[in-house]
Amino acid sequence: MPSATVLDRSLAVLRVIWPGLLLIGIGGAAFASLLDALWDQEDLWAADTPVLEWLVSQRSETLTSVFTVITNTFGPVILPILVAIGALIWARVDRRWWAPSLLVGAMLLAVGISSAVKAIVGRPRPPAEAMSVPGAETTFSFPSGHTIGAATLVLVAGYLIWTIGHRRAVLVVWVVSTVVIVGLVAGSRLYLGYHFVTDVLAGASLAVAVLGVVVCVNRWWGPRSRELRGVPAVDQAA
Repeated sequence: MPSATVLDRSLAVLRVIWPGLLLIGIGGAAFASLLDALWDQEDLWAADTPVLEWLVSQRSETLTSVFTVITNTFGPVILPILVAIGALIWARVDRRWWAPSLLVGAMLLAVGISSAVKAIVGRPRPPAEAMSVPGAETTFSFPSGHTIGAATLVLVAGYLIWTIGHRRAVLVVWVVSTVVIVGLVAGSRLYLGYHFVTDVLAGASLAVAVLGVVVCVNRWWGPRSRELRGVPAVDQAA
């Protein structure tokens, strides 16, 4: 029966890509919760201004310099260059285009999502006087583009490297580096007064959803897709 065939195919797809769908659901749910808090001006939104004001009061010349370097490194000028160079080196060393292309595609997807959400939500930045360089950021604030970019980079790159051998050491390094890098970038945006807490959390949540998309694509079309789908390997000698 046609309906049974469609159902069987749908279940077969779900059996392969369910980890990615789970990540999309987790990231999407977290983002939706933050957006709801922003619109209703409740829950985590209530912490936005107090945290911003406290961080502004704690500034020092040294920390401001350190966080400025971090925020510039993961900004819209330097980060794309670093990703492009890294992807080219990866493809040349590995002699395969799949993983580097997925990483670049994920970064582009993250930029597109961030830009679209910013335009739709239209949340203003924190007051200019709260910024380390007053008026340096004039685009919309929600979500943090720096945070979604940094989080997407470490999440997707770490995942793609981990899938090569599923080694525990790689998994540990991936988790630790994700926490450290995303924490530093998000912290720099807060400390320098360019974003609110809900902005950076929204950026991180969307990055988890982007990782979910990558997981779905990689599991269904990637190097191990035939194995995951239960398709017999092609005999190269035939």
